[in-house]
Amino acid sequence: MARISAESGVVAQRMRDGMAGGVLSFPLTSFRDDGSFDLESYRAYVTAQLATAPGAVFPACGTGEFFSLDEDEYRAVVAATVEVADGRMPVVAGIGYGWAQAIRFARIAEEAGADAALVLPHYLVQAPQDGLVEQVRRIAAGTRLPLVAYQRGQVAFTPDGLRRIADIPTVIGLKDGHSDLDRLQRLTLTAPDGFLFFNGASTAEIQARAYATVGVPAYSSAVHAFAPEIANAFFTALRDGDDARVNKLLRDFYVPLVELRDRVPGYAVSLVKAAARLRGLPVGPVRAPLTDPGPDDLADLAKVLDDGLSLVGAARRPV
Repeated sequence: MARISAESGVVAQRMRDGMAGGVLSFPLTSFRDDGSFDLESYRAYVTAQLATAPGAVFPACGTGEFFSLDEDEYRAVVAATVEVADGRMPVVAGIGYGWAQAIRFARIAEEAGADAALVLPHYLVQAPQDGLVEQVRRIAAGTRLPLVAYQRGQVAFTPDGLRRIADIPTVIGLKDGHSDLDRLQRLTLTAPDGFLFFNGASTAEIQARAYATVGVPAYSSAVHAFAPEIANAFFTALRDGDDARVNKLLRDFYVPLVELRDRVPGYAVSLVKAAARLRGLPVGPVRAPLTDPGPDDLADLAKVLDDGLSLVGAARRPV
């Protein structure tokens, strides 16, 4: 771990330990029916989430609708998460847009007590490797927080690009959302010892076994945001090599959920939030440009949710 700063090394080790013992939680952000941020509901929701012992928690990221939060709301979300986590697990706050705005959010996250930051893909434009590397370098120069880069959409690192960002003393890892296992294997073989990788594909459990074959067993779980019982059961079965259990959960819950998710753009977040509401969790609606599911899709979601909960011996309510 000598390549990174001592402080970043401590955070990286905490994340490594957490990733070995549980899924990575990406909590939803609570809004009222009029779209306003609901801090007290968020605090209650994240308290219930963290009671299920995830390996780390990532507030204000994609599932948490980072893109729709203003700076004051963002500060409140991160601060509340830090307060609830109370040092039990690393808190990794989402930051993003261009590098200048990402630094503004990173400094807010620092002040709020976050342990690290996840650098979400920048806005819109395609960029060459030199630009992608410089983007991370500039963000790193503007914050003390350890950084995890996130490749998805228009951000995709080559082995040389990864090597260059891994040379930055506060860059501790990479989240992958492309699911290109050929590229990912090259990246894992290029990375220095101690560099963190995790699977950030949508509904990551679907590809968890495949990612593990290229050395990336850790993953984020959107399902944890509404059904930690299912997410934790899958994690345990996968860790223990219980292929029959893994296949049963995939076949009877995760695949139907993904098929429903793929019906409408944005359902990767909207369905998660709708499922949380079905369980009585105080998360409210999504904000535009996302839309909540209509009655037919909501009915189908309720069936998928109930089927999944029955597989792990849990009821829809109480959580």
